Amino acid sequence: MRKPYSLKILWHGRNRFLPAILAVSFSAVLIAVQSGVLLGTLAVTSRPIDHAAAQIWIGIRDMPSIELGHPIPEAWMFRLQAQPEVEDVEGYLYEFAYWHKPGGGSEHCCIIGARLEGSSMGAVNDLTPQMRTLLTEPGAIVVDATDLDRLGLKHGVGESAEIMGQKVRVVGLVHGFKSIWGPYVFCSMETARRLLTMYGADQYQYILAQCRSSADVPAVVERLQRRYPEMSVLSDRDFSVQTRLYWLTRTRIGVALGLTSILALIVGLVITSQTLYAATAASLREYAVLRALGLPRWRISTLVVSQSFWIGLGGVSASVPAALLLGRFAGFVGAEIQLPIWLLAATIAITMTIALVSGLLALRSLRLVEPANLLR
Repeated sequence: MRKPYSLKILWHGRNRFLPAILAVSFSAVLIAVQSGVLLGTLAVTSRPIDHAAAQIWIGIRDMPSIELGHPIPEAWMFRLQAQPEVEDVEGYLYEFAYWHKPGGGSEHCCIIGARLEGSSMGAVNDLTPQMRTLLTEPGAIVVDATDLDRLGLKHGVGESAEIMGQKVRVVGLVHGFKSIWGPYVFCSMETARRLLTMYGADQYQYILAQCRSSADVPAVVERLQRRYPEMSVLSDRDFSVQTRLYWLTRTRIGVALGLTSILALIVGLVITSQTLYAATAASLREYAVLRALGLPRWRISTLVVSQSFWIGLGGVSASVPAALLLGRFAGFVGAEIQLPIWLLAATIAITMTIALVSGLLALRSLRLVEPANLLR
């Protein structure tokens, strides 16, 4: 099988084109990793929604995010129970409190109180059956293993602390629930009510529901929104997206990460385009020789674009495993980087597009120079 002429030129001039391939790879990794950091951070904000079984979330009107709800009356449950498609309804508590460390000092934490039965819609699916049984004890809680230092704990399970002046004891640890504002504290509804005294016995922050069929969810949501404008009625997916968008567009952390991702994209595009343009322009003398030997201009243009394609392909081929390794390393040190297939595919598409456009832009230099001038 004959090797394309553009590849032969790249191979014989590899010392010249290798920096271009490395630059393209670096820019692709920069775009993918920074975008992955943004996705990972936003995923943290909606994790209690994404890891629960509830299909419908009911809260106060115009709630922008899960942590910005307010107490609502238990009587709203009857509105959901009256819907023929609804199979189960339950209350849910999500509120911030103060954690008093055993050795002194305090920390903000987020109390999540829910039912603990196997059919619970609010309890995160990361709680094992054993943890749920232990959480039925008064004052029993579960926290994330990565938050132990933040909470002033050494070993976690078996240690005690105080929340809002009430003694609590850690009975289990989960993984992957590191929060932005404060550590998550999972407990039973009874323990949550004892800790969150601002909630009355007939109040919740959210009411959760599950339909007999997931296909009925949009109709139930639309009907409740129309009949009860004082309530926010959202499907689990819509509430998750709304929470992420709130953090992205209306908090300093989200805006800063968004701007950083845009900056990474711009920097990556500039690096790719300028490096490829310089690598192609450096070969103008060779192209002039080919032109002087009678090679048609369109063949030379095709050769330049082909070289840009191979350089871009080499760069993105090296960038994908590098980005995945960085993502895995970030997981070991407690950072959250998400690199879904669609993000890697988008990064490859953007990088390859810029590589081809850079090759086309480099053709301008070839058209502006006469072979006789370059052969002096």
